Amino acid sequence: MADALCELFRQEGYKVDWVPDGQSALSLLEGGTYDIAVLDVMMPRMNGCLVASNARKEGITTPILMLTAKGELDDKVTGLDSGADDYLTKPFMTKELLARLRALTRRNAGYHEDVLSFGDITLSPSSAELKCRTTGQAVRLSEKEYRILEYMISNSGLILSREQLAVKIWGYENEAEYNNVEVYMSFTRKKLSFVGAGTEIKAVRGMGYELRCKDV
Repeated sequence: MADALCELFRQEGYKVDWVPDGQSALSLLEGGTYDIAVLDVMMPRMNGCLVASNARKEGITTPILMLTAKGELDDKVTGLDSGADDYLTKPFMTKELLARLRALTRRNAGYHEDVLSFGDITLSPSSAELKCRTTGQAVRLSEKEYRILEYMISNSGLILSREQLAVKIWGYENEAEYNNVEVYMSFTRKKLSFVGAGTEIKAVRGMGYELRCKDV
């Protein structure tokens, strides 16, 4: 599979480095500049979650796509919470894999949109940094967390359904992906809490989610 994926990526114009174990993967991330890293959870010497976690602890911000046969929600949460930006379960369609790679690398392609703002928070497209103007605290968002807040700020005042968010963030409707909406909403709320924001994501029963200021 590794050989097939490397060949697929090269055909798509990517320059590819491949290593057979997690320790070597971490060494490459530490010593090189990459647009994206594709990690398998079940790697020898160091599993993909540990690679992602150690990379983030060292300040490595390379987007990470976790590729694995594990598909339970708890496994997804573990992978995402370790520092991965996205999670794709085997078996998968190569078309979907390539689409997810494009989505993850898009933020590094040099876009220079204006900083987005709502309530007491600002969102920087260039760095994916969430900042609270009141506390001065800031934190880097994962690719999905950033896209959720970007979409919600752009549609402030509207209640966005789980289906709308799934289609917008993941690109297609799939019941399995709806669980990811809830997972990433939890992650995004934690980031808002971490920076001490007075802005919060409220769940509206039977309808979806809305971005609000806490005093509203």
